[in-house]
Amino acid sequence: MTRPFLLGLTGSIGMGKSTTAQMFADEGIPVWDADATVHALYARGGAAVAPIAAAFPEAVLDGAVDRSRLRTALAAQEGALARLESIVHPLTTAARQAFIAAHADADLILLDIPLLYETGADAECDAVLVVTAAPEVQRDRVLARGTMTGEQFDLILSRQMPDARKRTLAHHVIETHSLDETRAAVRDLIRTIRSRHA
Repeated sequence: MTRPFLLGLTGSIGMGKSTTAQMFADEGIPVWDADATVHALYARGGAAVAPIAAAFPEAVLDGAVDRSRLRTALAAQEGALARLESIVHPLTTAARQAFIAAHADADLILLDIPLLYETGADAECDAVLVVTAAPEVQRDRVLARGTMTGEQFDLILSRQMPDARKRTLAHHVIETHSLDETRAAVRDLIRTIRSRHA
């Protein structure tokens, strides 16, 4: 039996990645969510809590990693982000590999990874899908959430690989301006992958 085809999904903040991932799930495709995995690792009893407590004791509160405290710790210490990544990345990689093994009978698995290119996880994928939208649509979507300021949005963008660069590296690109068009594109892509890799 052939192994599952691994499709990596990425896109900058506000590009519709979570919505697109849900559309794959709606089509019966197993979806591994990197963000959800990190949330579980940071929660009480999560595998990242003890090593983060050792490295950044001020970031752990009531047996769980407090993200706002962690951000403060990262900003205050030189080299802190690299230290955090050295803790979290091996744990997320192990969780991803366990998910793939648990769905070995699937023909296609979607790996939803925001920092896919930035972390080198694209090397594990058979193909990469980048979701994109016009810059003004992206900004409007993010600011409409009411969870961050324009300055915070710009800071996050500055830390992510530019959308144009992601699109040039991707095997597939879907524009997410309309839900109906996005869903149709997702279904087309699933059919294409299955026809080529049956």
